[in-house]
Amino acid sequence: MKRKIKAANELIDFIYESPTSFHAVSGIRKILEENGFSELRDRERWEIVKGGKYFTVKNGSAITAFVSGKGELREAGFRIIGAHTDSPGFRIKPSPEIKAEGAYVKLNTEVYGGPILNTWMDRPLSAAGRVTVESDDVLKPEEYLVNFRKPILVIPNLAIHMNRDVNKGIELNRQKHTLPLLATVSEKLEEGNCFIRAIAEELDVPQEKILDFDLFLYEYEKGCVMGMFDEFISSGRLDDLMMVHAGIKALTESGDQEATKVMVCFDNEEVGNNTKQGADSSMLATVLERITIAMGLSREDYFRALSGSFLISCDLGHALHPNYTEKSDPVIKPVINKGPIIKISASQSYTSDAVSGAVFEGICRKAGIPVQKFVNRSDERGGSTIGPVTSSILNIPSVDVGTAVLAMHSVRELAGVEDYISIVKAFTEYYKS
Repeated sequence: MKRKIKAANELIDFIYESPTSFHAVSGIRKILEENGFSELRDRERWEIVKGGKYFTVKNGSAITAFVSGKGELREAGFRIIGAHTDSPGFRIKPSPEIKAEGAYVKLNTEVYGGPILNTWMDRPLSAAGRVTVESDDVLKPEEYLVNFRKPILVIPNLAIHMNRDVNKGIELNRQKHTLPLLATVSEKLEEGNCFIRAIAEELDVPQEKILDFDLFLYEYEKGCVMGMFDEFISSGRLDDLMMVHAGIKALTESGDQEATKVMVCFDNEEVGNNTKQGADSSMLATVLERITIAMGLSREDYFRALSGSFLISCDLGHALHPNYTEKSDPVIKPVINKGPIIKISASQSYTSDAVSGAVFEGICRKAGIPVQKFVNRSDERGGSTIGPVTSSILNIPSVDVGTAVLAMHSVRELAGVEDYISIVKAFTEYYKS
């Protein structure tokens, strides 16, 4: 059990160091470089050898890593795992400071994705993301990652004395009720833009050189292993960094194979995938075709390679909730720590079918781990994943899988230690197939 808890804590450490998609990619890059992977840049010619380990980054927030297979690419194809780096939360708007009644300073934010808003209330929050700074080349501003690494913000609730019906439910207005408190007004604040000045100090750059930023709020408190028997993982951003970390771990530990192993981590899944670094783009298709060209093969060979390829789209799914059992399907009720889940939907919001589902179930059996299935109640609308858009662009078979969790899209989600261990085993076995 100690080994399993250690592995879970490695995931928790990775998530804590990944408050934004930019930081997640930075952390992935570090892991890959420590394991002998080399970076390929878009504007350079790609030189690839069989058995070589490589990665390429898009926008600083998405990354594709791969190990070139020992076999003939046109025959062996690609073994692809896909996940996403972003999570629901709050993005900080430009010129963010708002003074309230001359007494407080709060930040102007907008909601990113679909978070459970009330879970963000009354928690110590910090801010992190990407900052662009003026350079000599106007087309290439300098980019910096910033993470304040201390609690600097809070979104305070209204006292029950001022809203006696609060426990009957309250609808939070995204522009009015969820703006985080930064500071009280003081002489120091009157000197200029307090928040931008703090960014400049963190980065040690002149304030006037800062051009723009992509900054997000995050819960300051670190995740933990918890439960009577240390069986749960409580953390923010498990969706989908749990799958990102599991896929990268499997990629780096599964050894050389005949097929080319690919781990792609898209950004912007929580807002629809429709960006240059999202799943509904040519990002992955371009990488796979460039691999084919760099191996001295033709476009015909690329399509032949795709025909022998497979995609595992991995994202979290809903576990049976002990207090809302009626929200699950009456028959199919996945439970935390009972194995990975295969996600199925008649609406095709998941890509799993009888064939692709059987493939993953066979992988789990070979890995010696249990497997569950997930469907939504027929009268409940479910979510979607990167699977449908990715597999339709590439025209390859795909299965949607994940692990069962509680409180998805809360600032603090709940997963299982055993499930994390199992999904790593499943991904490792898949890469070996």
